[in-house]
Amino acid sequence: MQLVRGLHNLRPQHRGCVATIGNFDGVHRGHQAILARLRERAAELDLPSCVVIFEPQPREFFAPDTAPPRLARLRDKVELLRAEGVDRVLCLSFNQRFSQLSATEFVETIVLDGLGVKHLEVGDDFRFGHDRSGDFDFLQRAGAAHGFTVEAAQTVEIDGLRVSSTKVRKALASADFDLAEQLLGRPFAISGRVLHGQKLARQLGTPTANVQLKRRRVPLSGVYLTSTLIDGQVWPGVANIGVRPTVAGDGSAHLEVHLLDFAGDLYGRRLTVVFHQKLRDEQRFASLEALKTAINADVAAARAHWHGQPLTKSLK
Repeated sequence: MQLVRGLHNLRPQHRGCVATIGNFDGVHRGHQAILARLRERAAELDLPSCVVIFEPQPREFFAPDTAPPRLARLRDKVELLRAEGVDRVLCLSFNQRFSQLSATEFVETIVLDGLGVKHLEVGDDFRFGHDRSGDFDFLQRAGAAHGFTVEAAQTVEIDGLRVSSTKVRKALASADFDLAEQLLGRPFAISGRVLHGQKLARQLGTPTANVQLKRRRVPLSGVYLTSTLIDGQVWPGVANIGVRPTVAGDGSAHLEVHLLDFAGDLYGRRLTVVFHQKLRDEQRFASLEALKTAINADVAAARAHWHGQPLTKSLK
């Protein structure tokens, strides 16, 4: 799969494709249905498939402090799209200039001049252009005028529940990881590189891996039972994700993972942390000793949960 960053990096060979446009946050089962149809149409027309995404996502640009938390950072989103068999991803910088494009300019700049789209697959609620003035009907009229076809993807429902990124966030916020997995088509996980931290957890007797989040907000907060993928093996453990209120910090979210009975240096390595069950909310403790007691209780709960299972096991 090819990743193209920005319209300025498009070349003549990129023109002529079957495309879809959207945030694709989480690449959930609704997105997967759109991508499946995209692959089918691309095969029928013998053209490459292209997914157009934005960075930052539009709501993050307009209201960064209140935008929904990311389900997947850009790197993970690209990898998920790769796994869905997409040929090309065009990542557009969503900035002030881009936000001012009218619906007509959006179609001319991206769909026609940029990509030479022959068929466009979009979600049934897709809106675009300044003040969200463009919609499916607008695209159909533009397609009829300029020679490309447009198809609206059908809504995907699970047990009567419409699959959406919002529904996934709500499931995660309520710690319903079974529902989140149904909506995503896979367990919810966060990937990132291990950075050097304050090493406070090590001083408290429970060393943790400080996993880089690279996002303003996260969809989880609290202490969770987790499993972490390292070199093809899964290590059960416990993780805290939040602002660490007992310890003076920068107010941003951090992910700290303790792996049961793991010994080794993880600094600089990328980990994938899967969340299984919530143990408790994040809370402020009166002292570091009280925090240490709570952490020990969290580790004991993790051991009890994994009791009778091998602490390491290869992925099948």
